[in-house]
Amino acid sequence: MNINKRNIWIAVLLAPVILIPLAVAGLYLYTSATAPLLHPDPQAVPSEMRTPPARQWTAAVDQGRQAVRAALTEQNLPGLSVAVGAGGDLAWAEGFGWADLDEGMKVTPDTRFRIGTASIVLTAAAAGLLMEQGKLTLDDEIQTYVPAFPKKPWPVTIRQLMGHVAGISNDGGDEGPLFATRCEHPSEALTAFAARPLLFEPGTAYRHSSYGWILLSAAIETAANESFLTFMRNQIFDPLGMENTRADPSTAAAGGRATSYFPRFAADPKYGYHPMRPLDYSCYAGASVFVSTPSDMVRFALAVNGGKLLRPATAQLLQTSLRLPSGEETGYGLGWDLDTATLAGEQKRLAGHDGDTLGGMISSLMTFPDGLVVAVTSNISYADTRAVGLKVAEAFAKPQAKSAKK
Repeated sequence: MNINKRNIWIAVLLAPVILIPLAVAGLYLYTSATAPLLHPDPQAVPSEMRTPPARQWTAAVDQGRQAVRAALTEQNLPGLSVAVGAGGDLAWAEGFGWADLDEGMKVTPDTRFRIGTASIVLTAAAAGLLMEQGKLTLDDEIQTYVPAFPKKPWPVTIRQLMGHVAGISNDGGDEGPLFATRCEHPSEALTAFAARPLLFEPGTAYRHSSYGWILLSAAIETAANESFLTFMRNQIFDPLGMENTRADPSTAAAGGRATSYFPRFAADPKYGYHPMRPLDYSCYAGASVFVSTPSDMVRFALAVNGGKLLRPATAQLLQTSLRLPSGEETGYGLGWDLDTATLAGEQKRLAGHDGDTLGGMISSLMTFPDGLVVAVTSNISYADTRAVGLKVAEAFAKPQAKSAKK
């Protein structure tokens, strides 16, 4: 009798150990078997281009186009849009795949996409403009502009907020409390995080914080003496001809905007998709609120790095890595992510920003020396837009390298 009871208890204890992995494996097999292949043939991926590229870029565009189509198939993405800046101008812009699967709406170069946290790089330019106008000072404490933010055990400065070293906590990713809230001004979002303690003494560690950039957006609004979104439109978007860059309307496919999707399993589009739940990004302000096109993002980057929007010294400041007290570089400037990439067999400096929505990548902006700029957007989270962008950059680096040697 005792032996039987022992065997029963052993079976009860072992059952979860055996059944849970079996259930996960079964779910994996089910989702793999039932996941729709959105683009089984890369060569059959629909695409649309407004203006043919100049002859000097034809070979690069052909190579880039093949890389984009392959990515759509390999990652099982609904749609991608790509733009490249070279020689000081927009060299190529093309949309691939579907902006809306149910409606059969194709991606075009003018299709708007959520760019997620890549919004930060646009917001950094707003801070740069205000710095040049003497209205915003990097080492001022945040309370100078946002007195509603409570004092912490250590001072929190504008510079620290912009460099993600302020110790401000981050949102909850796909469970962030602000997605169901409407904000007319960035300061209205402070109730979600202002009372939280700092995670560390500012300046001593690096940790990404969307809340920090909401707080910075509130400071920009005060310094500009007008609403944050109005300042962005009047001082950056309209002057640069960024006609398709605006605040997220939070309605699917509104005004030529791509419908947003989310992987249905394992944070991987390969296992299928479902429409992303309704989200309101208004409270996220400069941390994530914008929709845009790769063409607009390229125009922006060309203007920043070409001295048309900011003074060269300001752009350099934004794109210079901060250092921790240990001397270690954070690999992040003031709103710009900094890295290196191998292009045409050479290590190149990369300054840009990837954009996440609900924890997954949906956009990438990258700039390189010699004026090369690449922007990629997708309408599903956990798309590896960065890998696509690097392949496109490699295609365009080759003709640039050849022309430079002549």
